Amino acid sequence: MDQDFRPGQPKPTPTPAGTPSPVTRPTTNGPTITKQKDNEPSGFHDFLSTIGILALALGVALLLIGFVFRTYQVDGRSMETQLQNADKLIIWKVPRTWAKITGHEYIPARGDIIVFQESGLSAYGQEDSKQLIKRVIGLPGDRIVVKDGSITVYNNAHPSGFQPDKTLEYNKDGHIPTTSGQDIDVTLKAGQLYACGDNRPDSLDSRTFGPINASQVIGKMVMRVFPLNKAELF
Repeated sequence: MDQDFRPGQPKPTPTPAGTPSPVTRPTTNGPTITKQKDNEPSGFHDFLSTIGILALALGVALLLIGFVFRTYQVDGRSMETQLQNADKLIIWKVPRTWAKITGHEYIPARGDIIVFQESGLSAYGQEDSKQLIKRVIGLPGDRIVVKDGSITVYNNAHPSGFQPDKTLEYNKDGHIPTTSGQDIDVTLKAGQLYACGDNRPDSLDSRTFGPINASQVIGKMVMRVFPLNKAELF
C-alpha cells in the first residue's frame, strides 16, 4: 500500500522488510557527561594524592628545619637581660649550611648570639651534651684575657686591647655585669670562638669549658617571636 506524501517532498524510499528502522537521537552542543566506571578506584587515588601532599609538606618542613631556620625556646637565665627564660627565638641556619656546602668554616660576627652544641658538660653538673645559646666575644686569632671579671680582646687591629662589653653596640645599655672568678689568658686558634652568656655571674660558657669550634655552631639568632610585646629582629 502506498504511503501518503505532500507535494514538493521527495517520495520516501521503502524500507525492505526485516530491516530495523533507524533510531534518531537528539543532538546537543552542551557538555557531555561520562559516567564513571563502577570499578574505577577514585577513592584510592584520592588517598594516594593526600599522602603525597602530606609527604611533600613534611619533606619541605624537614629541609627548612635542617638547613634554613629553626625555632628555639630559651631555657635558663644565662642570657639575661637581653633574653629571658621561655623566650621563643628563630635561629638562622643558612650561613652554616652554605659553609658546609662550600667546605668553609662559618665564623659569626663578634656580638652575634649563637646556638651551638657542647658536650662534656656532665663535669659541671649539667646534662652531658646540650645546645647552648651564648654571645660571640672572641674570634679566631684573638687573645682573650679575663681579669677581675672584665673581658679584654687583643688582636692585630687592637694591639692594646679593647673591652667588647664596653665598646660594642650589644651592651649599649650596660646590662652585662662583671663577675669575680678565675683569671684567664687564652689565644684562639683558627676556627675557634669564645662565647659567653650576658648574665656573666650565672652562665656556663667559654670561661669554664674553654673556646668552642666553629663546627659546633648551629646558627645565629635573628628574631625573638615570643612574648609578642618583645618581638624584635637582631
